Amino acid sequence: MQVASIVPSSKILIDRVASKFDFSAPRIIAEFGPGEGCHTREIVKRMHPESRLLLFELDPELASHLRHHFRDDSRVSILNTDAANLPGELETLGIQHCDYVVSGIPFSTMEIRKKRLLLQRIHESLAPKPHSAFIIYQVTNELRGHAKLFPRAKSEYCLQNIPPMFVTVFYKQLLNGHSHNGNGNGNGKH
Repeated sequence: MQVASIVPSSKILIDRVASKFDFSAPRIIAEFGPGEGCHTREIVKRMHPESRLLLFELDPELASHLRHHFRDDSRVSILNTDAANLPGELETLGIQHCDYVVSGIPFSTMEIRKKRLLLQRIHESLAPKPHSAFIIYQVTNELRGHAKLFPRAKSEYCLQNIPPMFVTVFYKQLLNGHSHNGNGNGNGKH
């Protein structure tokens, strides 16, 4: 229950999720619930040498495992705290915004107020840039109905995983670089 999965993500799902990032420049990336780190390892392998990766892992044992695994990579920080603390943790680290937030935590099982608070915190923490996005992989695609702050979303279904997963990218801005007032439906397909 803690990692919300019975088996680790498939290589195909990991590649699909990692392909949603633009790693061509230094980025600030936050990952929620990295678990044992199968997505994390791929992100670390692909990310720019000057990027930073902040891992939010609530489980102390998993956080300790991640600390050990990434002990030689100064780009990776493990934060044994709730993902909703993202804005405060960024401030503590002297980071204004992040470029990406990636998450496999099961939003569909989350209480609605917590879910909406977390979406608000993610939105406010993302840089106001067209590439900035919240990337999720989930069993259901119900979060699209709650993520109205994000003006643009793209989803695809990855059957090559147990269980199959939706990979959805919620962008901070529209393609033309403008922000959004949060009154739309967030289901734009561009």
